[in-house]
Amino acid sequence: MKLFSKTWLTGTGLAIAAVLFLAVNVLSNVTLRSARFDLTEEHLFTLSDGTKKILETLEEPLILRFYLSKKLARGLPGIHSYAIRVEELLREYEQAAGGKIVLQVIDPEPFSEEEDRAVAYGLQGVPLDNGNLHFYFGLVGTSSTDEEEIIPFFQPEREEFLEYDITRLIYRLAHPDRPVVGLLSTLPLQGGNPFAMLQGQPNRPPWLIMDVIRQVAEVRTLDRELSEIPDDIDVLMLVHPKNFRDETLYAIDQFILRGGRALVFVDAYAEADRVAPNPMNPMGMQGPKHSDLDKLFEQWGIELEKGKVVGELPFAKKVNFRKQGRLLVVDYPVWFDVTPAHLNREDVVTAQLTKLTLASPGILRKREGSETTIVPLVQSDEQAMAIDVARIQFLSDVGSLARTYRPDGERFILAARITGHVKTAFPEGPPEPKNSTSKSANTESERAPHLTESKEPINIIVVADTDMLQDRFWVDVQEFLGQRIGIPIASNGNFVTNALDNLTGSNELISVRNRGRFSRPFTLVRAIQQEAEQQFRQKEQMLQERLRMTERKIRELQRKKDDQSAVILSAEQQQELARFRQELLETRKELRAVQHELQKNIESLESIVKFFNIGFMPLVIAVGGVFVGLYRLRNRRKPVPSETSLTKGRE
Repeated sequence: MKLFSKTWLTGTGLAIAAVLFLAVNVLSNVTLRSARFDLTEEHLFTLSDGTKKILETLEEPLILRFYLSKKLARGLPGIHSYAIRVEELLREYEQAAGGKIVLQVIDPEPFSEEEDRAVAYGLQGVPLDNGNLHFYFGLVGTSSTDEEEIIPFFQPEREEFLEYDITRLIYRLAHPDRPVVGLLSTLPLQGGNPFAMLQGQPNRPPWLIMDVIRQVAEVRTLDRELSEIPDDIDVLMLVHPKNFRDETLYAIDQFILRGGRALVFVDAYAEADRVAPNPMNPMGMQGPKHSDLDKLFEQWGIELEKGKVVGELPFAKKVNFRKQGRLLVVDYPVWFDVTPAHLNREDVVTAQLTKLTLASPGILRKREGSETTIVPLVQSDEQAMAIDVARIQFLSDVGSLARTYRPDGERFILAARITGHVKTAFPEGPPEPKNSTSKSANTESERAPHLTESKEPINIIVVADTDMLQDRFWVDVQEFLGQRIGIPIASNGNFVTNALDNLTGSNELISVRNRGRFSRPFTLVRAIQQEAEQQFRQKEQMLQERLRMTERKIRELQRKKDDQSAVILSAEQQQELARFRQELLETRKELRAVQHELQKNIESLESIVKFFNIGFMPLVIAVGGVFVGLYRLRNRRKPVPSETSLTKGRE
């Protein structure tokens, strides 16, 4: 009876425990839905402070429609795990927005109305099953005023910028006005040639970079004689600033201190700078072609090295030139490509670029004692060389640059982002106008108050090359039905639009940090594989070397024989070939052994990783449970002293 009672009580206890377990899960799922614990190393599921501030300032509700072909995603392991992360991060946005964001997760099944809507929104469908099915993985955002922004497809390659892309979509919905870029340039980006009549040349068309910029922003051309920059300018784009009046420099200075952002292109030798010839001395030397913004650069903590340009012989472009009547093709080191290895992969402006083409770029350096932060965006490699501008300006033998090329062993900064607090370059106040015709947006009485330091950290991107904007360095121009069509051959245009797009956002948007990757590579497995592959390559090289040596020896033996017997192998040659065949078989055995050992090590490590990820913790819990059970069983078996024995003990 006692045994039945214990068994019944044990079964009842287990049933009650199971019911309580289910009840706790259901209750926690309802009441603790908003609770979040991000235990990932880089806090992949925690929103940045910049994102949170943007969500806090939302005034109108937004609808985010997340289109995901869930059934198809299950057959794509890499995409499936990334899709889960995207959906969970979007739910974080919905939670943090406090009701200002409504998230709708939509599965556009094939040939459904949802798929038709996805196509109508402009989402990108990836064809599967020979084009019979399409996989959708994108986001559509709409505002209460019917503004619309989309992410056509969540590219796994942009995983580090997932939060930035989503936050930018939300920011654009909340601020639908088209950004305004103020262009202040001494180069003819808008076309034309101020000296065309004098030089007997036709006017040139606008640079195609202007068409690219107008796709992302409204462009407003500013006068070089201005004394104040309008307040509605979001980003100031400076191209080859030189010979600016103090009033213009002051206007730029105050614009930056007020929180304005700038994309600045300077150059130590601007090849596109058409310096006006002296009519009295047409054969005289041309004037300087370098930019001059030193007065502001000094406060921004950066400088452009004068009289030096960068050459990169390993990545040089080939050019044609005539020497003594012959057409030669040589490497021209100052025209070169910048590969992804020399671009900042952690900054959204340069992270996804494939190639930049630069032409005689200058060198940027951080000023000593500067308190601003200089983050390189584009750099040379250690094989670069600093070349005197005079050599290029008066170059008669193009091939001499490559012949006398000597690497400096230094990585030069070619483009950089500047952030931090700065002071004015005009501590005594605005300069006195030299004439009364200076152009200003406001009268003297309406001028904004003089600022002595920045209200907030500045954000400026400086590029030490203006010629990268020229058509010939990044686009192949073709004529079609009277229209100029540009086919990009480099990412120069994308660099400019990425920079403007980034700078037109708020400080909160710019501050959104890059994310780590959800999928982590097995670095130890990769190291073992690389080590084994290195051994494999060494064995392969040994085999090839043996082959070459044997073939060389056979040729030597054949040369010693008469011409009549040259086609007949001697006994020595036959022995040599037989020995080589044996060596070949042995080497192949060794190669198979290396490959087998490689696979064995990887499988062994994979088994260990699986054990710790899947079986280790349950095993620890099971062993702990066994010890606890044995401990309790031991305590139960100890005899409990009776009252009689206790009484006898007292007596």
